[in-house]
Amino acid sequence: MTAHAQVIDADGFRPNVGIILAHADGRVLWAKRIGQEAWQFPQGGIKLGETPEQALYRELEEELGLRPEHVHYLGVTPGWLSYRLPKRLIRRGRRPICIGQKQKWFLLRLVGCETKVCFDRTPKPEFDGWRWVDYWLPLQEVVSFKREVYQDALQQLAPLLAAPAAADIPDNV
Repeated sequence: MTAHAQVIDADGFRPNVGIILAHADGRVLWAKRIGQEAWQFPQGGIKLGETPEQALYRELEEELGLRPEHVHYLGVTPGWLSYRLPKRLIRRGRRPICIGQKQKWFLLRLVGCETKVCFDRTPKPEFDGWRWVDYWLPLQEVVSFKREVYQDALQQLAPLLAAPAAADIPDNV
């Protein structure tokens, strides 16, 4: 079995983390996919042997150039949220077949300077632009097959925006 195959669960879902990065005023970072007019929250796969928390901080640095000291952890969705890929996006040539993603969504507050956001931490950046948007705007702009997961994540995490930042991520995530 290859390392790639081991990160797809028995149901065909790839474990993933989603990152909602909030500004002090409650707006959220909305990122533009490189070379496209598609916008989304940063997200990325959980590697074999990696915890969701480890994936969160790795993806935060890879995709946004931010380190743990640039953010305060506010919370995480209590369970996995999942979406199925449209049939046209399923890569049938790989085994096992990935039919979608299951995600833990994290809410963070930026505490460092927003000029720290950069996309060149990896040889293949995923984004080439970003902006601060109203907390609920992503529901209108995200690709339709991710909309329900975005709605669930935003609804579950919204009450945490007003909460003080937790010192550490709980062990039971």
